[in-house]
Amino acid sequence: MSWKGIFLNAGNPTPYHADLVTRYPLIHQGKVRDSFAIDDEHMLIVASDRLSAFDVVMDDPIPGKGEILTRIANFWFERTQDIVPNHLSGIPVEDVIDDRAALQVLRHRSVVVKRLEPLPLEAIVRGYIIGSGWKDYLETGAVCGIPLPDGLQQADKLPEVIFTPSNKAAAGQHDINIDFQQIRELIGGSLAGQVRDASIRVYEFAVKHAAARGIIIADTKFEFGLDENGGLRIMDEVLTPDSSRFWPEESYRPGTSPPSYDKQFVRDYLETLDWDKKPPPPPVPADIIEATAAKYREAFDRLTGPETKNA
Repeated sequence: MSWKGIFLNAGNPTPYHADLVTRYPLIHQGKVRDSFAIDDEHMLIVASDRLSAFDVVMDDPIPGKGEILTRIANFWFERTQDIVPNHLSGIPVEDVIDDRAALQVLRHRSVVVKRLEPLPLEAIVRGYIIGSGWKDYLETGAVCGIPLPDGLQQADKLPEVIFTPSNKAAAGQHDINIDFQQIRELIGGSLAGQVRDASIRVYEFAVKHAAARGIIIADTKFEFGLDENGGLRIMDEVLTPDSSRFWPEESYRPGTSPPSYDKQFVRDYLETLDWDKKPPPPPVPADIIEATAAKYREAFDRLTGPETKNA
């Protein structure tokens, strides 16, 4: 394990709880991230160690997950800001959290961001056919209305990158894939084009970076918002194991569902249970938790480490 993995694995043993941020009101609690109001222009986003599977938050967290997600997202935000501006404010967490004990827990899993007007969509980019895209293709020969060649296998690389957005469903419900024309009708043609083009450019940049480190980015999803001047900014998280499918190139095989750097260990375990995928969730064994944590750490180390091959 690299020094980064050792550092993250050591971590801080104190778990994160939303009540650590007592100075600021809670705006929103998502499956993983909590947002707190700092002022009218900024908020604090904290990535917890919570893990959701099948849209249900597990009772058992993944130690260090929130810190790893934050570090990976910040890594990409820094490297893609010339492609599309992001939500980061540049204000250090230390400037808004003055309690030393709370800061020790929050420092590396938090960011101070600009308040944006979120766009009501998820911008999904696919370079390989897997997941809901694969199911759609089997039924229709297309993904989100985009026709694809006959004879594709599961996990095949697509002839070209495609943009397949979804709408933002209410809490507890699944997002629904929609076509680009519906996005145009939802947010306007010009803005829809900006979102599509920025999403594809960020994805293609990340694909090249990851390929040089032996990782395939099969697909990813982005969220966007508008700043006070109506400018488009990427927000929330970007190119993390929670928002993307990362496959180790050495184990990639078309015609299969490749192993990935994410919560697949947990999902696979849950599939063996007699569980209806509704709350309350079943307990997750310690060995499954540790295997999942190790995958997140490995993804961080490989993505942020030196090149291991020619892309």
